[in-house]
Amino acid sequence: MTWQSLGERLVHRSKWFDLNLADVLLPDGRHLDHYVLRQPPVAVCACVNDRDEVLLLWRDRFILDSVAYELPSGGVEPGEDIEIAAVRETVEETGWKPGPMQHLVTIDSNPGLSDCQHHVWWADGATYCGAPADAFEPERVEWVPLSKTDELIASGQVRLGNTAIALLMLCRLRGL
Repeated sequence: MTWQSLGERLVHRSKWFDLNLADVLLPDGRHLDHYVLRQPPVAVCACVNDRDEVLLLWRDRFILDSVAYELPSGGVEPGEDIEIAAVRETVEETGWKPGPMQHLVTIDSNPGLSDCQHHVWWADGATYCGAPADAFEPERVEWVPLSKTDELIASGQVRLGNTAIALLMLCRLRGL
């Protein structure tokens, strides 16, 4: 019952992704042309302070026509360590440098279309180090109580899957 890729050809390349067309052999012997997005991994960071608050961005996503909370995140540069990328993205987007990091979870974001994995790290605390370099990305940066996680997800104030999963896991790990 497995699908077998017989090869892919490049349709479009950008700095963010490659769009390929795969020739797929289905279990019943039929062939299927299937588009595949090849994307670099995404590094995500959840900083939690000693008051059980998490550092979140309030961001506009024009593609979805929505504004919601998200964890700091971004693409991993070629050759860059994923943990280092998570720290870099957090500093660039929030102005806070995460404390000691631990891997929390790796998520396949859309395996029916893309090979992109989101690697979520978490840190106990963060140190403010100045204005964020990418201050244009979030409308605001704030510490939000983890205890509000269920409410934020249910009300649509958290829409991004990596953020929702990370917040729920952190609540469980911290007994909230």
